[in-house]
Amino acid sequence: MAAVLRRGAAGILTAGMNWLKVNFGSKLQIQGARRSLSFLKCFAGLLTRLQISAPTGRVTSSSKSFSQNIPSCVWKLGRLNHVAIAVPDLERAQSLYRDVLGAQVSEAVPLPDHGVYTVFVELGNTKLELLHPLGEKSPIASFLQKNKTGGMHHICIEVDDIKAAMAELKEKQIRILSEEPKIGAHGKPVIFLHPKDCHGVLVELEQA
Repeated sequence: MAAVLRRGAAGILTAGMNWLKVNFGSKLQIQGARRSLSFLKCFAGLLTRLQISAPTGRVTSSSKSFSQNIPSCVWKLGRLNHVAIAVPDLERAQSLYRDVLGAQVSEAVPLPDHGVYTVFVELGNTKLELLHPLGEKSPIASFLQKNKTGGMHHICIEVDDIKAAMAELKEKQIRILSEEPKIGAHGKPVIFLHPKDCHGVLVELEQA
């Protein structure tokens, strides 16, 4: 490949010089000829240097070796499952999304293990989860004490292997708020990551 490029470059340079002799013979056009000859030399040199970019077995082998050195996770993130919003008045929140905004809104479901009532609002590409306190030790109750009108509480992202995710996140010093996954609102295992380790956002991971 390199030899072909060199022969092609030499041929272009020879043809260019012959063309210059015919078209720039007069002394009055010497300056233009020199500029054209300089351009052709540069172009011919560029063709010669292209041999560096020609694919070879060694380049392919090197690329393959490089890709093999990239670490891959045993688990991976999936889609955004929902965004959770803490609300002080669950019925009014349901009415807003159902009657005013026209969304499909579920009935309230109690989750005693998590200390919340949950309502899901279907949005097509994802969901909203409305959260309301259940019981005296509800984490939503303490959240609403600081945020009287409610607000975004957490985001939930699906993972394909929640156990592998837990193991790797612990190795990377990401704090998990429970020793083992709990069963979430969808009947699947979930864990929560400490917001201070996630740039101020409480992140829920749910088994897909």
